[in-house]
Amino acid sequence: MTCTVVVGGQWGDEGKGKITDILAEGADLVVRYQGGSNAGHTVVVGDEEFKLHLIPSGILHHDCTCLMGGGTVVDPLVLRDEITGLQARGVSCDNLRVSYTAHVVMPYHKRIEEQAEQARGRAGIGTTLRGIGPAYTDKAQRMPRPVRFRDLTDPDRLRELIAGQLEHKNVIIEHQYGQPPLSSDEVFAQVWPAAQEVGNYATDGYRLVQDSLRAGKRIVFEGAQGTFLDLDCGTYPFVTSSHPVAGGACLGTGIGPTAINEVIMICKAYTTRVGAGVLPTEDEGDAGQLLRDCGNEYGTTTGRPRRCGWLDGVVVRTAAMLNGATSIAVTKLDVLDALATIPVCVGYEIDGVMLDTMPSWPEELEKVKPIYEEIPGWQQPLGDMREWEQLPPQAQAYVEKIAELAGVPVKIVSLGQSREQTVFIG
Repeated sequence: MTCTVVVGGQWGDEGKGKITDILAEGADLVVRYQGGSNAGHTVVVGDEEFKLHLIPSGILHHDCTCLMGGGTVVDPLVLRDEITGLQARGVSCDNLRVSYTAHVVMPYHKRIEEQAEQARGRAGIGTTLRGIGPAYTDKAQRMPRPVRFRDLTDPDRLRELIAGQLEHKNVIIEHQYGQPPLSSDEVFAQVWPAAQEVGNYATDGYRLVQDSLRAGKRIVFEGAQGTFLDLDCGTYPFVTSSHPVAGGACLGTGIGPTAINEVIMICKAYTTRVGAGVLPTEDEGDAGQLLRDCGNEYGTTTGRPRRCGWLDGVVVRTAAMLNGATSIAVTKLDVLDALATIPVCVGYEIDGVMLDTMPSWPEELEKVKPIYEEIPGWQQPLGDMREWEQLPPQAQAYVEKIAELAGVPVKIVSLGQSREQTVFIG
């Protein structure tokens, strides 16, 4: 039995989808353990590109079962459309399962999130407006009883839960935001057609995971977003509403921490972030735009341009500790091909004090000054290289610098979007 957690080591968009897809080839079960349709994982097979938002990145491997765990929140309309889109391209989705206990994103969650973000004005947190935060809020609040995935299989129960929710939600919609209330019939009519199509994927997710463990199967746990969007460990309040860190795999799937054999932390060769919040190595000039253009740094889910900057070694080191990373996969190294020298942040200075890990208090993080070291570039294309020994010495040195800063070995290097553009070390 092997249990591998794939986790983002920065602010998301690190390339977890590609790495999970590669690992899924040798896996029996891939489990998405948190998040919702605010995630975007891209998998490229040959000339085809697949953009996934809810469905685990192992779905293209038909012999691998894919589970959305109880820690996820599922929008049934998005799930239906994603399944339909994949089926139209020859992916059956017969290997997909969704945990009974996964909470459901409802139309009123999206309505409330839109109104709340508008009300914040310039103080908005940059949410994707997918209803994720309000769905997790309901999960924690517990009453009135929220909708969970198994409820989508019972129309009478679904109607009852919607009515109970709207008694509370319409007070907020009408009196706090001055918007017209939603009717139970209207919400049911929106959700029920999709529920009929996706409800048959429901399963006892905890049992599926535990049975797989006992059978000695190979399991990959896939996180969405990244370490510093974690609700507890991230750059609060500019974070997501769940736990992308490796420990979230235990919370979202019901496994114990001793079952995890390895944690692969995905680290982009530079740094990006979507939405508001601190980004110490951000470059708002020509260099940042160069990274954005060369790396196609636009959100898979929202299309928003990502903020770009240089590799932050303090971020990578802190993420490695928070996740208990056993190895690193470096992605998008090829984006740096044209650069003569590459700045890398090796530490922070704040009020004359040097730091090698991130301060947890956001006001302190906003004051840090990145300390850069210039690393020689390789100025040649890497995309066709398939062996570590083929990489120019400067590219090898750059990868080794990442490992040094993180204190964790690099085992995988991605040199492009396709499966084949991947180098394994050791």
